[in-house]
Amino acid sequence: MRHRLPSSILREYDIRGTVGQSLSAPHAMAIGRAFGSIVRRGGGARVVVGRDGRLSSPMLEAALVDGLLGAGIDVVRIGVGPSPMLYHAERHLDVDGGIQVTGSHNPRDDNGFKMVLGHRPFFGSDITALAALSEQGDVESGAGRVSERAMLPDYVGRLAAADGLVPLRIAWDAGNGAAGPAIERLVRLLPGEHHLLFTDVDGNFPNHHPDPTEEANLADLKALVACERLDLGVAFDGDGDRIGAVDGEGRVIAGDQLLSILAGPVLRERPGAAIVADVKASGTLFDHIAELGGRPVMWKSGHSNIKTMMHEVGAPLAGEMSGHIFFGELGGHDDALYAAIQLIRAVGASGKTLAALRDAMPKVVATPELRFPVDEPRREAVVQEVLARLAADGAEVDRTDGARVTTADGWWLLRASNTQAMLTARAEARDQGALDRLVAAIDLQLALSGVSRIQ
Repeated sequence: MRHRLPSSILREYDIRGTVGQSLSAPHAMAIGRAFGSIVRRGGGARVVVGRDGRLSSPMLEAALVDGLLGAGIDVVRIGVGPSPMLYHAERHLDVDGGIQVTGSHNPRDDNGFKMVLGHRPFFGSDITALAALSEQGDVESGAGRVSERAMLPDYVGRLAAADGLVPLRIAWDAGNGAAGPAIERLVRLLPGEHHLLFTDVDGNFPNHHPDPTEEANLADLKALVACERLDLGVAFDGDGDRIGAVDGEGRVIAGDQLLSILAGPVLRERPGAAIVADVKASGTLFDHIAELGGRPVMWKSGHSNIKTMMHEVGAPLAGEMSGHIFFGELGGHDDALYAAIQLIRAVGASGKTLAALRDAMPKVVATPELRFPVDEPRREAVVQEVLARLAADGAEVDRTDGARVTTADGWWLLRASNTQAMLTARAEARDQGALDRLVAAIDLQLALSGVSRIQ
């Protein structure tokens, strides 16, 4: 029963690859067999499985389930839905773990697996251990049983149970991803006026790619908000765990700006609580959390890293620039539909429009996340070289995740991607001149390490 999984699909936070190239049905079966063996050796017996709407997801889900059954695990299949529905099922059903078959926001032909075990993220060393178990063939054998459970009504019902919702006029763009049917059901239970885009699940993604962090993918949403003169618009990635938003003027509300808006109601209910944000987030966010009486915590990017830190500090709220928003009342999981509900609640409680809330934020200028490829062996090495030079220069550096450097002009960040052979950079300043100087500092450090200039 030995099966070697390609190293390229073993990511920090999940398992993900290109179907027909690095990811296949035998790989999925081996993943199920190894995960099931880990569950059984921990005293567990049942795993819930869901899938997104990608064309390859039925095939991969079937093979995964076969692997789990072969390890002696009983499987509860919940069918197509967003990843947060899988997390909801794992928390509320009598199961010991869960796996969502999903390619998230990746290209159409990609797919993969997000895993939870005992209500906690299964990532990093857990994934490494799973791959080793599979390669060694040290897996359990048995004959599990399959059952099916419809989770959509219960999941949506809990979303719609939020109090303090005011009637707003809202556009919702599901991007033909797995969140579509949940959104259709949800808006029927909400006050206000709701306009829907692309809620039919279609793994071809015929309208635009389901990644709301790319502004080009929000063009249809902006057009609808403008045409109907709506209060705001929200968009979702392929598996419904990342949110994008625009205000009534069609301006994008970034992930850290969303977190800033959501922090107010949370800290009124939980004074002094910790709120976690990733290292890419604006300095104005951390300042705002402190002004509200909260405890800002900067931590490493990556949803599993953020979830883990949330548990460590008891944070009721966390978020990333990528649009993942995490909620303590959901067990620390990220749920973009729940984030949309909380955004409606926060806007209503403020007595202002989303556009007015955005206007009231401190004025800064920032780059988008800048990505550029490097050879895999140089990915971490370049960051370490930069850190060494900065230390020699006596720079003010936060090493939480790469190098976040604070200067009189603002701050800049250089870090190694956890999922690709890439370096990522970002900078934020008080004005364009200061931003240009920060970007020049990044360029200089990259040039000193032999990396081509960021375009």
